[in-house]
Amino acid sequence: MSFPKGFLWGGAVAANQWEGGWQEGGRGPALTDVTTGGTVDTPRLITYIDKDGKHGTLTRGQKLPEGAHYAVLDEYHYPNHDAVDGYHHYKEDIALFGEMGFKQFRMSISWSRLYPKGIENEPNKEGIEFYRDMFREMHKHGIEPLVTIWHFDTPLYLEEELGDWKNRELIDHFVRFANTCFKEFKGLVHNWLTFNEINNTIQFLDMGGANLPDQAYQDAYQHLHHQFVASAKAVQIGHAIDPTNKIGCMICGITWYPGTCDPKDILANRHAWEKNIFYCGDVQCRGEYGTYAKRLWKEHNVKLDIKDEDYEDLKRGTVDMYTFSYYMSQLVTTHEVKEKVGGNFSAGAKNEYLKYSDWGWATDADGLQYYLEMIYDRYHKPLMVVENGLGAYDTVEADGSIHDPFRIEYYRLHIEAMNRAIENGVDVIGYTTWGCIDVVSAGTGEMRKRYGFIYVDMDDEGKGSMARSRKDSFFWYKKVIASNGEDLSD
Repeated sequence: MSFPKGFLWGGAVAANQWEGGWQEGGRGPALTDVTTGGTVDTPRLITYIDKDGKHGTLTRGQKLPEGAHYAVLDEYHYPNHDAVDGYHHYKEDIALFGEMGFKQFRMSISWSRLYPKGIENEPNKEGIEFYRDMFREMHKHGIEPLVTIWHFDTPLYLEEELGDWKNRELIDHFVRFANTCFKEFKGLVHNWLTFNEINNTIQFLDMGGANLPDQAYQDAYQHLHHQFVASAKAVQIGHAIDPTNKIGCMICGITWYPGTCDPKDILANRHAWEKNIFYCGDVQCRGEYGTYAKRLWKEHNVKLDIKDEDYEDLKRGTVDMYTFSYYMSQLVTTHEVKEKVGGNFSAGAKNEYLKYSDWGWATDADGLQYYLEMIYDRYHKPLMVVENGLGAYDTVEADGSIHDPFRIEYYRLHIEAMNRAIENGVDVIGYTTWGCIDVVSAGTGEMRKRYGFIYVDMDDEGKGSMARSRKDSFFWYKKVIASNGEDLSD
């Protein structure tokens, strides 16, 4: 095993799943703050009060009824309110990351902590000082921040009053937010990501079934176009403020396989890559829509509102690096599916050659190698795997120890796959595991679905001491980092 000198080992979290402190420090609400907990079998719900004062709920993708407004209701538990209280524990958590030897810590800035509604002319100074202190704390431990500017936390006001990213006005509001981040944290942060898993907007459509109206696709593709322009503008601003900034895209990376060798499946698989992976990557890395985009739009009568200057911005604002999450692979087939798999954010035909987690995700380390080699060949930009991990149940023993050999094995397989890609010529510069400390699950809102090297004493109902403790995987990953990936033994 041989990784490049200076390889950026570390871990990743998101503000809305780690921070908590949802009403502290001048922060405004986001959609996650009106989102309940769920399970692998029951969806998370978004709560509201209708025009008559009645309480109601929505599932992901459903529209707020006319005259209703999002609301926190007493009868529900909202796990993101407190999350795992990184707001008050960040120094302790960063010290633990430093003990593991992290070179990089990926986190996100809560937009509504800097701009509570998203429309203010001046940022919330208390929010800026909170993050500035966090970045200084990282540097004390020799850790470089990798900062995601938007990680699923648009201020609720912009969602409710302006119609979210379907409204072109959000470009300017985001650009103001991004400009503030680049200016205020200049010298403290050099590596940035604009939008987290930007392609999920398309991927989630397929989860809604085959009978979605064309308007759903019109809204989704317009939403994405506005985010592309916002990202491109942010890249240009970030480079102008500090030419040493490296700014990347962030794609939800799923390796797609044809279910059979039927040519129809082979073609369907190619189209799945184009729609779910290349559509966003091409715009952010190449600065233009792929030729297949016209086919995708035509399938649902999509007519994008694109201004002439948008094309110029997309060309000028291409990213410096391609980063992605990788958890699983999926099958594509035009044939009848005999055995299906379904979990949060995943569905489709089951791959008989793979093992699946308790949450329905396929463990496929070879798929990571495939993805790395495919993407590097397409873009020739430095790559970072910025999310990779296994959500699983953990058991705390009587003596407080936590044995998680399944997690160690999962990471070992994926690090080996990453190394094979590097040996084959792929320029991989960093790896940040997802949920390096236990966080609230984005998909289900659970705590029992744990990813971390660090255990947090908190249950699905929000009960617990928030005490941190080291799992066996903590000591294993520390050894991996110290050896720059050479020692993967137990």
